Amino acid sequence: MNQIMLAQLLDIGERMLISGAEVNRVEETISRMVKAYGVYRVDVFTITSSIVVTVTTELGEMLSQTRRILTYETNLDKLRKLNQLARSVVADCPASSDIAKQLHEIQETELYPSWLKLIIYGLIAGSFCIFFGGTIEDGLVAALIGIVLKLSISLLSKVERNTVMVHVLSPFLIGSLAIGLNRIGLGDQIEMILIGNIMLLIPGLSLTNSIRDIISGDTMAGILRMSEAVLVSLSIAIGFGLSTLMWGGW
Repeated sequence: MNQIMLAQLLDIGERMLISGAEVNRVEETISRMVKAYGVYRVDVFTITSSIVVTVTTELGEMLSQTRRILTYETNLDKLRKLNQLARSVVADCPASSDIAKQLHEIQETELYPSWLKLIIYGLIAGSFCIFFGGTIEDGLVAALIGIVLKLSISLLSKVERNTVMVHVLSPFLIGSLAIGLNRIGLGDQIEMILIGNIMLLIPGLSLTNSIRDIISGDTMAGILRMSEAVLVSLSIAIGFGLSTLMWGGW
């Protein structure tokens, strides 16, 4: 074990956390991979925004590295591939260059093209709108706004790394758009149109992972992730509320 190998293994854990893995899984995966290389002791400390790993080799040498997690990008397909890579590392102990090559391939893999993601956002927003009682016209308007929502999230995420701000500005934008379209006669039930798009923003995975982390004993990480989910939820409500206050509701 050396610093280069430790960095590669830590990269796998970092990308798992970014892709949506719970803290307990990240810690266990890193620990198993490092132990596969015959180290004497490994200590892994992970919270939602940081990973710290300290390794003691059989010769008594201590290695320590950390990663700061600033943004998340949920991608369960990428998480599945990272899990497979971690299992192969534990089984075969490949060289650091091989791990780096596979990591690069996983990182460069694009599951869906951008245009298809826009369509999926539209379909989900429209479907939820109709599911909660909206008309077909409401569903079409919700689908259009869902596409705009995906565009706004993608653009805002490039210029603003603060997740809270992104989740205030995006709901404000689509709330304003929904009110404007309703006033020119597009859509009957604006509340159903908004609900269809709100469902796209709810941090369900963060909330689920926080409960799993708490149950598995990572109380601090679970509380931090739950606090983040609650904060994002409040941000969404503030964004929609601001659009309603500014444009006078509907």
